[in-house]
Order: sequence, then structure tokens, then C-alpha cells
Amino acid sequence: MSKDSLIKGTLILAVAALVARVLGVVQKVPLIHLIGDSGMATFGIAFNIYTILMTVATAGIPSALSKMVSERMELGRYAEAERVYKAAVMFAIAAGAFMTILLILFAPLYASKVGDESAVLAIRALAPALLLFPLIAIMRGYFQGRQRMMPNGISQIIEQVLRLITAIGLAYLLLQLDWGHDWAVAGASFGGVMGSVGAFAILYMFYKLLRAKDEEHGRTPTPSGWEKARQLSYGVIYRDIFRLSVPIVLFSIAVPLIYFIDSSTVIPLLQDTIGADQAKDELGILTGRAQSLAGIPIILAIALSQSIVPIVSAAYARKDLTQVNRQASKALQISLLTGLPVILAIAAAGRSVNGLLFPDEKGTGVIVFLTLTALFQILMQTSGAILMGIGLMRPLIVNVVAGIVIKVAFSFILAPWLGIYGIVTATALCFITMMLLNLRVLRQRVRFRVLTLPRWIRLLFIAAVSFTAGFAVERGLHALIHDWPFKLGYFLTAGITGGLVTALFIALLIGLRVIKPEELDRLPGPLRKLLRKGAALLGR
Repeated sequence: MSKDSLIKGTLILAVAALVARVLGVVQKVPLIHLIGDSGMATFGIAFNIYTILMTVATAGIPSALSKMVSERMELGRYAEAERVYKAAVMFAIAAGAFMTILLILFAPLYASKVGDESAVLAIRALAPALLLFPLIAIMRGYFQGRQRMMPNGISQIIEQVLRLITAIGLAYLLLQLDWGHDWAVAGASFGGVMGSVGAFAILYMFYKLLRAKDEEHGRTPTPSGWEKARQLSYGVIYRDIFRLSVPIVLFSIAVPLIYFIDSSTVIPLLQDTIGADQAKDELGILTGRAQSLAGIPIILAIALSQSIVPIVSAAYARKDLTQVNRQASKALQISLLTGLPVILAIAAAGRSVNGLLFPDEKGTGVIVFLTLTALFQILMQTSGAILMGIGLMRPLIVNVVAGIVIKVAFSFILAPWLGIYGIVTATALCFITMMLLNLRVLRQRVRFRVLTLPRWIRLLFIAAVSFTAGFAVERGLHALIHDWPFKLGYFLTAGITGGLVTALFIALLIGLRVIKPEELDRLPGPLRKLLRKGAALLGR
């Protein structure tokens, strides 16, 4: 696969992931209006336990399957590629059935332990989605191995669209029918099931089209090929899949596990000091509002930087350390400089964004705090992806374990003193720990440099000035126009504040020469053009 097609394929998935993330945020806006923060807490409990089970069942396996299928197709061993795919499908069906039954049976016990008995319905309503999602993950890995990224991108978008329509539609309908709040939350959870059905339908359609094209071009197994493929036992196939995928699973599970820890511990940790109902509302704000908004800069920065990670992996494999150093520096620099202005814009406009999207301004402080910590998550995930690319899986997993230990320990230590802010602080410390450990390990193998010390100082100054200016403008506009009808005041304040922070950040970035002219060529095309135009306007 050429470097250009590799980056093109990665960017297709990046755009699809970004659209899916935006649709995920869009879904939560009307849901909070319908079921409130308390309902979003229940929804978050169901969704986070489902996410972590799905990650355990599927994460890493698509990447492993992609590698195994791609190698065999390249060598013309079509029957072996199909046998590997069939073995993976069998595993997906078994894993999906097991996870679904597990979730249905243990829903009452888990809901009781986390302090929200009403979560039982929501968990069970979402459980059937696990029947299909392992299979969906396998199919996406197969298409990736066949260098077909479009089916994966389209299926992600269809999945989110159907999830959104079903969740909002059922929640609204069940409330109108007076079925009660718990059933409305369960209806919202059932959106995940319909999303899985839609994604599977799209992938199956593309699979049939690809099989027809294979037959047309003679890429189908021959009888002798099948005979030889049968010598490849399922045991060997599963051994190879799990050998490749288990380390990826352990890294991929880091963020879902942090969210799972939050949804499992917030109510028990806070209910003795603020009461169970208020603790549930705080959890709803964290999962429904803060995590959604804080996730926006992360997906954009990671998507852009990870288009480079396969190139790092290929360069390391051929021992081209000069290219490894250059591309690792590039990935970290892109993730930093694309993520930071979005983080600052959302944080500075946090109150207005909160009031615009959600019923009130509750939880603005939590949104701002968690969004600011997203920078550590961005650098943690980018550095972790580079470590994966150069094969340093063991120290990466040790770093993840260390971060999770920090998260759990400081959640219990800080929550009694700081409440929900103690929970968010523990999350920040977790990401900082993993980020620093990843960078330390990476430094031992790769001579990367994101920025020189003087440019780091200038960047910190730029961030402080941009955020302070945006924060001041937001406060002034909020005092004047926040009560305008139809949330027009919130809309204008959020837009002006976010635009000001972004424009000021870019202008100062160019004006203070944090980015050198020769480094512009390292950046993605749209960002490079934007910075060049800005530099021309500033005469730099």
C-alpha cells in the first residue's frame, strides 16, 4: 500500500470518526432536555459498561485481522485469507453472545453496586447491540486489510445517525406514553442496538459487492487453495490473532476504563456528602455534558496525528531512524497544535456552549476543567500510538496500568474533599502520568523534538493570552446578551468567543514564530494553507 493511499485511507476514517463524534454530541443535547442530568447518569452507566465490554471483545482484533488478511491477499493466498476471516467471524459471534448474556444477567448486581437501581433497564436495553458489534469490528478489520476504507467510514456514520434517531425518538415517545423516566432512558439506550443493525447492513452490502468484484477479477479461492488452507488450523489462527491484538486491547481500553471507573464510583463516593440524588446529577453532568465536549478536540487531533503513525511503523521496520525521529516529532507537534486551540476555545466559551446546547449552565466548571485536561489525553494517546508503531508494547501497557492505579487511588483520596472536581482531577493526574511515562520510554528509542524550550515558553504565553482574552470577552458578552430569546445570546457569545480565541492563537503562533517556515510542510494541507495565509497577512 502506497504512503499516499495509506494517508488517504486514514483520513477517510478520521473524517468519519469526527462526524461520528459530532453526531454523538448532537445526540446528547436533546436527550439531556428530555431525560435530564439524572437520566444521563443512568444512560452513561449503561453506555460505559457496554463500551468497556465491547472494547475487550473487539479492540485490536480488527487490526490483527487486517494484517493477516492483507499479507495473504498480497501473496495470492485467497483461501487462507477467507479461512482467517471465517475464524474471526466465528469468534465474533461467540464473543457477542457471551457478552450479551453476561450483561443481561449481571445488570441488577452492577446497578446495585454503583448506586443506581434504575440502570438495569438501560443496561439490558443496550445489551443486544453486543450481538452484532464484535462481528461489525471483524468486518471493518477485513475491509481494512483489503484496503477498503470507505465501507468502514460510511458504516460509522450510519451507525451514529440511526443511534441518534432511535434514541431521541424512543425517549420522546415513551415519555409521551407515560411509561416513565426509566423506560425513556432505556429507549435512549436502545438506540445503540439500532445503530449496530444499520452498521452491519452497510458492511454486509459492501462485503457482497467486494465478493462479486473478486469473482470478476479472479481473486477467488481455487479448490487446491482451499485444500492447502485447511492445513491452517483455527488454533493457529486464534493464536496469531490474540498475539497481535491483546496488547492493542490493553492500550485501547485505557480511556473506556477511566470512564467506566467514573460511572461506577461517582455515586458511591459522593452520596455520603451531597446525597444520592445530587451525586447522580453530578455523574450525569460529567458523562452527558463534560465528556462529550472534552472529546471534540481529542478526536480531531488524534485523527490528524495518527495518519503519520503507520509511516513511523514502516520506517522503524526498515531501520530508518532519521525518518522515525522526524515523523514522531511531526505526529506529536500536529496533535499539540491542532488540539490546543480547540481546547482553549471550548474552555473559554464553556459557559455559553453549556447554556446553548443544554437546558441550563449547570456544570460549567466541570466542563471547563475536563476540557483543559484533554491536552494531556491527546499527547498520551499520540505518544502511545507511536510506541505501538515501533513495537514497544510491554512498557506501554505498564504505563497504562500505572495511570489507572493513579486514577483509582486519587478518586478515592480527592472525592471526599473536592467532590466531582476530585474525580476530574484524578482523571487529569491519570493522563499526565501516562503521558510522561510514554514520552520517557519514547525518548529512550527516538530522538524526537516537539518544540525547543524557547518556543514552548512562547506557546504557553500564547495559550494564556488567548484563553484570558476569550474568557474576558465571554464574561462581557454573557452579561449583556445571555438572556436573549431562543438562546441567540448564548449562540453569539459562544461563536464570537471561540472564533476570537482560535484567531488570536493562530495569529500569535505565526507572529511569535512558534512554527518555523520549514515546519509548515510537515503539517496537514488545510492547516498548512491556513497558517501560510495568516503569515502573509501578518507579513511574516
